[in-house]
Amino acid sequence: MTGMFKIALKLLVNDRGKFAALIVGITFAIFLIVQLSSIFSGILAKASANVINIGARIWVMDLSVNNPLNAIPMPDYVLDAVRSMDGVKYAVPLYSGVALVKLKSGAYQPSTVLGLDDASLLGRPALIEGRIEDIYSDNAFIVVRDQEFSKLEEPVIGTTFEVNDHRGVIVGIARVTTSGLFGIPTLFTTYSRALQYLPNTRFTIAHVLVEPKSEADIPEIKDQVAKIGYLGLTDQEFQEKIADFYKYKTGAGTNILIMMVIGFLVGLSISGQTFYTFVLENLEKFGALKAIGARNSQLIYMILFQVSFASFIGYGLGVGSSALLIAVGKKYIPDYTADIGYWNLGLAFFLVLVIAGVSSLLAVRKVIRVQPFDILRG
Repeated sequence: MTGMFKIALKLLVNDRGKFAALIVGITFAIFLIVQLSSIFSGILAKASANVINIGARIWVMDLSVNNPLNAIPMPDYVLDAVRSMDGVKYAVPLYSGVALVKLKSGAYQPSTVLGLDDASLLGRPALIEGRIEDIYSDNAFIVVRDQEFSKLEEPVIGTTFEVNDHRGVIVGIARVTTSGLFGIPTLFTTYSRALQYLPNTRFTIAHVLVEPKSEADIPEIKDQVAKIGYLGLTDQEFQEKIADFYKYKTGAGTNILIMMVIGFLVGLSISGQTFYTFVLENLEKFGALKAIGARNSQLIYMILFQVSFASFIGYGLGVGSSALLIAVGKKYIPDYTADIGYWNLGLAFFLVLVIAGVSSLLAVRKVIRVQPFDILRG
């Protein structure tokens, strides 16, 4: 079969126009699939930024919470009840809200304010400048250096601003694993200062962060939380809940899925039509191979080899060009978000197999039906 594969390769690459069109069609389809699915992955990761960055093992919340924007405040007794539950090592409150920050220039900038438990500072970010102890100073805030950092006019330690007519001072600059999705900067302060500075409803606890004594205690803690009328989720479950919200309850998931399907169909139609035309133009050569003794199975292997060869080249070029675009976008576009993962690559690989399978099926049917007598007679 090695000789047959060499003949198949020569037939394929000698027709440079058809070969290039076949590669371009597959590359375009894979590029769109990887690019769009990576963007959606990036959106889902950023939507769960606070959950990832704070790193609490269990999150207790109102039953109606389904995304980070609608944290429903809970009464103080929920915190006391959770602390008294079996299997709980400790539990602390978390404040989460949005404040309108007046900058030194006089401009206003919405910002996410996270209030950490005064005693433990559970969920505090890693600092690149400043000391975490300074968060207890008067008017102290820590700013996150992420993609939205510049919207606060590049603050440094000592920069002042106003929050709801209260003076604020930057005492630390932090880094986090994941930036937020909604295009607004993030500030950390203490729980008590957040309550003092920002207008609040009657209840103020956005989430209760729980650390279990052991992993085996997590199911029991969740059951106890459910008995008092609230929802307890592990960090992974909360991220999945947020992802499900954006997939199924917003237009983001549906629209990106439609665009991926369109890209796949365009690539399939281009590659399928191009390869079918290639086979038609080389039908005489396949008939001649039959006439000198080539079996149908050998011709099928040749076609499968040709389609696989072109498909895998297109797959590599599509993934590579998408990765290059994502790298350039992350470097030069502040709010650009995209993450390539194994599932993106696996999805693209599966779809390139579908493209190869459909393209080869059309060609195989035509080659099997050709008769050497018809070719020689012509």
